[in-house]
Amino acid sequence: MSDTHHSADGSTRAALRGIRVLDLTQVMSGPFCTMVLADLGADVIKIENPEKGDQTRASWGYSVIGDDSRAFLSLNRNKRSVGLDLKDAAGLDAFFALVRTADVVIENFRPGVAARLGIDYASVRAVNPRIIYASISGFGQTGPYSQFPGYDLIAQAMTGVMSVMGEEGGAPMKSAIPIADLGAGMFCTIGILGAVIARGDEGEGQYLETSLFESALAMSVWESTEYWSTGEPPKPLGSANRMSAPYQALRTSDGYLTIGANNEKLWRLLCGALAADDLVADPRFEDNNRRLDNREELAVELERRLAGRTTDDWVDMLLAAGVPAGPIRDYRQVLAEDPHVSAREMVTSFDHPIEGLTKVLASPLKLSGTPVQVRTPPPLLGQHTDEVLDEVRALMHGPGVA
Repeated sequence: MSDTHHSADGSTRAALRGIRVLDLTQVMSGPFCTMVLADLGADVIKIENPEKGDQTRASWGYSVIGDDSRAFLSLNRNKRSVGLDLKDAAGLDAFFALVRTADVVIENFRPGVAARLGIDYASVRAVNPRIIYASISGFGQTGPYSQFPGYDLIAQAMTGVMSVMGEEGGAPMKSAIPIADLGAGMFCTIGILGAVIARGDEGEGQYLETSLFESALAMSVWESTEYWSTGEPPKPLGSANRMSAPYQALRTSDGYLTIGANNEKLWRLLCGALAADDLVADPRFEDNNRRLDNREELAVELERRLAGRTTDDWVDMLLAAGVPAGPIRDYRQVLAEDPHVSAREMVTSFDHPIEGLTKVLASPLKLSGTPVQVRTPPPLLGQHTDEVLDEVRALMHGPGVA
C-alpha cells in the first residue's frame, strides 16, 4: 500500500481533510488521540506554552541530537505547533480566533483548569456553537476521584488491572503497555469521530469526555465477567486466559511458545499434533470448564510433551495441524527482523529537521480510498505560529467575511 492516494484531479485525499483540531494536550493520551486524527488527514494545531511546550519534549524518553525527546517525536507527527500563552490576553485572543475556524478542541488538563483559564466548553461554545470539545482526564470530570493526578500507573492500580497482572503470589505488576493512557486516547478518538458524524453539515457540536480510569476499566471485560459470575475477585494468571484453556504460553525445549486451543475442535487438534490422545480421554480435561478448573495440571501435561522439540519446530507443526500458535519475540525481532511487520508497513519514518531520518511505528489503519499518511515530522516548538495565525487573519478578513 502506498503512502498517498490521489483523486482524479491529482490532489491527495484524506479521510478527515477539512477538519481542524485545536490540540491543548500533552504527554500521551491526548497526543495519541490527536496523532490518529492527524494521520487521517485532520489539520491538528498543537497549542503549546511558548516557553516550554508539551512537557514530553524535554522530560520523557530519550533525546538524541536536539532538545525534543524521542517520546515526543513518537506521538506528534502530522501536527503544527503554535506557541500561545493562554494566561496572557493576547494569547487568549489568538486562541479564540483559532476557535472560530476549528471543528474540534481537545484538552487533558486536570478538571477545572480549563475553566480557570477561560477556555472550557462553555466559553468555547459561546464563540463557535459547532465546536466538538473533548476532555481527557485521569478520573473524569466528576466523582470523588476527579481531582486525583492522572497517571497510567495509578489508573491501572485503581481499576484492578494490576491485581490480575503477573503470576499469583508475585509482586504487583502493571501492563508494560500503558493501556490506560492509550485506551483513553483511542476512546476519545472514537467519540470525536462519532460527534463529527452526529453534527453533520448544519448541526451543533457537543461536549465529550473520557478518562484513564474509565478506559482501563472498560477494557476489563473478562475480569468483570469473572467477578460477576463467581462473586470472587479475579486472580493473576500469568499468560493464561480467564475463559478458555489451553490459551497461554508454554515451555518448550529451548524457550516458550503460545497456544490458543480455545474450543473443542482446536483442543482435539492440539492433542493430535502432540500425540496426546490420552489427554482427550482424561476426565480432568474433558471440556473447557474442566480444563479451566485444572489449568495448572493441564500446563504440566502439555509442557511434558512440548519439552521434546524447539519452539520453532512446534510452531511449524502446530500451524500445519491447524492449531493457533506463535513464538514469543522481543522488539528487536519484531521491528528489525519480522517479514510480516515489513509486509504490513508497520514501521515508517520521517525526516526531522534536527534529528534527521527517524523511525516510528506506522498507523495500523489501512483505508483503500483515503489512506493514512505521514505527511510531516513532529513540529518544533512554535514552528507554525506565524503561519497559522496569518491563515486565521486571512480567513477572518477575506472577501465576504465581516
